[in-house]
Amino acid sequence: MSAKTIQPVPILIGHEWTVPETSTTTPVHNPSTGDVIARTPMCGAEVVDRVVKNAHAAFAEWSETPHIERARVLFRYKMLLEDHFEALAALITREHGKTLVEARGDIRRGIEVVEYACSIPELMKGEVLENIARGIDCEMVKQPLGVCVGICPYNFPALVPMWMYPMAIACGNTFVLKPSEKVPLTGIRLIELLIEAGMPPGVLNVVHGGRECVDALLTHPLVRAISFVGSSPVAKYIYETGIKNGKRVQAAGGAKNYVFIMPDADIDNTVNGLTDAAFGCAGQRCMAGSTAVTIGKAADRLLGPLTERVASIKVGPTDRIPGGQLGAVISPQHRDRVLSLLANSEKEGASLALDGRAIQVPEEPGGFYLGPSIVDQVVPGMEIAREEVFGPVLNVMRFDDFETAIEMASNTAFGNGACIYTQSGKAAREFKHRAKAGMIGINVGVPAPLAYFPFAGWDYSFFGDLHLQGRESVLFFTRHKVTTSRWFSFGEGDVWHKE
Repeated sequence: MSAKTIQPVPILIGHEWTVPETSTTTPVHNPSTGDVIARTPMCGAEVVDRVVKNAHAAFAEWSETPHIERARVLFRYKMLLEDHFEALAALITREHGKTLVEARGDIRRGIEVVEYACSIPELMKGEVLENIARGIDCEMVKQPLGVCVGICPYNFPALVPMWMYPMAIACGNTFVLKPSEKVPLTGIRLIELLIEAGMPPGVLNVVHGGRECVDALLTHPLVRAISFVGSSPVAKYIYETGIKNGKRVQAAGGAKNYVFIMPDADIDNTVNGLTDAAFGCAGQRCMAGSTAVTIGKAADRLLGPLTERVASIKVGPTDRIPGGQLGAVISPQHRDRVLSLLANSEKEGASLALDGRAIQVPEEPGGFYLGPSIVDQVVPGMEIAREEVFGPVLNVMRFDDFETAIEMASNTAFGNGACIYTQSGKAAREFKHRAKAGMIGINVGVPAPLAYFPFAGWDYSFFGDLHLQGRESVLFFTRHKVTTSRWFSFGEGDVWHKE
């Protein structure tokens, strides 16, 4: 691809889109072809300072805008997202590599957050109690914080940003969005539509960059809150750096999600659910069901039909073949990391029931493709059992009984999701009660909740107190003001009262 066809990646300050001059840029690829389609500017502290100050200047007016007027902007935004739904899905597919079906899901789940944010007049209601003591009343209201920041990963170019900014601006904050430098184009288009919906200048701004940009956001004195989604080591760094600098922080990290398969599981439904959980989005999601934990004879019943089903998955360039079932991974470096983990699993004694490493896609030999792999005989302690692979790989672990398996699962550092496939209500209840994860699935392979429930990761999968999505997001983006009042006598304004 020639330099003339490489798309510029602008920042947004107010309503002005500009491409900043920076010393370095990061290539944006079409993973399906390997072509460079854009270059993201790596902004430094000076650009961040201008963006944050612009957001701060817009806060006074926007925070006093009536809730219903903010909701009307979001209602119009929701309709524009629907109008441009297919174009947005195609854009995600182009810069990310996921299938068109997966891209549509990315947009749809993001729109659900916008729909939830449209109910902000109800969500922002406070509390009042008369006569907390004789003649004394008390009320609590929720007020916005100020400038909030969203630092996003590459795996959901629409959903993750929309986890953040619709609720933040609905609550009356202004916002600085930093999309992933690997997939900035979707975020830019989302904000263009928000401007078209009537968002005032400065309410939402866009900046790009890497470590220097992030550190400038984490330490800027005008930033009040940070939302982050990414790997756990980075989430921990974001959280610790943010709180040291007086920010409110919610930082969602990675995961190692277990899917328990009981001996009585319905195999057809289990195969369907597990295939989607492990290989959907090429495994590049923090809710991927990356480890099948088989109990008793479940492995013997599961592995044959599962391997047959997964082997039939079509791998190809999803930007031009909508029927493709598995797209490319985000970069050649990430592909190499997954290949390294698979090779090491064999060295440590695991066996590949299905090996996708040698996949060939003749129509696009430059794409970043991996076929689906199933790694059997995985045991605790192996690198592939400990590390989040974030690729189209399913581990299979075998246990004789439920107790040994649940004890193993309880020792993981992560705590995003855990699922069970069973026809036993007792087994399901026991699992729901004891599984050490914030999101539980019963005969559901990906237990990610809808917009009105929190995305409730635990432990090394989440750093902070208030999660993304649901009512917790309203609490995160607001602070409470409590007023206690008492009146001793009628004042001069009370002309209707006669002594």
